[in-house]
Amino acid sequence: MEIKGKTVLVTGASSGMGAAIAKEMALAGAGELLLLARNENELKKVAAEIASFGGKARIFPVDLSNPDQVTAIAERIEREAIVPDIIVNNAGGGQWKFLDDTSPKEIQEMMAVPYFATAWLTRAFLPAMRGRNSGHIVNISSVGSRFVWPGATAYIAARWAIRGLTQALRADLHDYRIGVTLYESAEVETPYWLHNPSSRERIPKIANMIIPALKPEEVGKAVVAGVRANRRLIVIPFMMKLIYVGHALFPWLVQWLMTSTGYRPKTG
Repeated sequence: MEIKGKTVLVTGASSGMGAAIAKEMALAGAGELLLLARNENELKKVAAEIASFGGKARIFPVDLSNPDQVTAIAERIEREAIVPDIIVNNAGGGQWKFLDDTSPKEIQEMMAVPYFATAWLTRAFLPAMRGRNSGHIVNISSVGSRFVWPGATAYIAARWAIRGLTQALRADLHDYRIGVTLYESAEVETPYWLHNPSSRERIPKIANMIIPALKPEEVGKAVVAGVRANRRLIVIPFMMKLIYVGHALFPWLVQWLMTSTGYRPKTG
């Protein structure tokens, strides 16, 4: 889908990958950016940066884990006649923990964002997109939608849910000119790691050895390219693509490497 002149909605847009995606969409010529996240002050900073190079952005502070707030913000956006052409469901979070170290509330929160938030927000705009018979939806996930490793149980389960939602949504929209893209990558240098320092040590050693960490700007450029090409799947960096090929050919081997080089709790 051509981005120039289009209205693009990005969730989790206050920092990291979401902010980078929004900026790259603006640089690609988006007519207007709709920025959603909880932190209003950070959203203002991102909107100001977009304005500094000639882009246009509006902010919508919202707690995407709250279905009533999601419904209200979607209704407000539609009321103001700003039905998005492109939706980028980027909001996500959750600490990497073993299941028995994860509270029921944390499990619920990790499913609320990203999975429920993605489903709620996309559902709100689907009737208008179907009526217009055009649009593009991008669901941002991670390699956790495809592989598993020790010590991130609820986090990984939520990413598998995103993958399932994406594939089912694509089937729902088969007869419409609405693209559906799933983004998956390995580690990205974002504020997530500062807020969840114990999660980084749980990255499987095999991944740290062969896959470089990405910059948010690389993610933004990949998403822009993926939307323009109407790709079903975006995987970066190149080395991760090779691992996907290896997983398709030898799934047991790739999974063994992920598990055997994964995190082990310290004892004693």
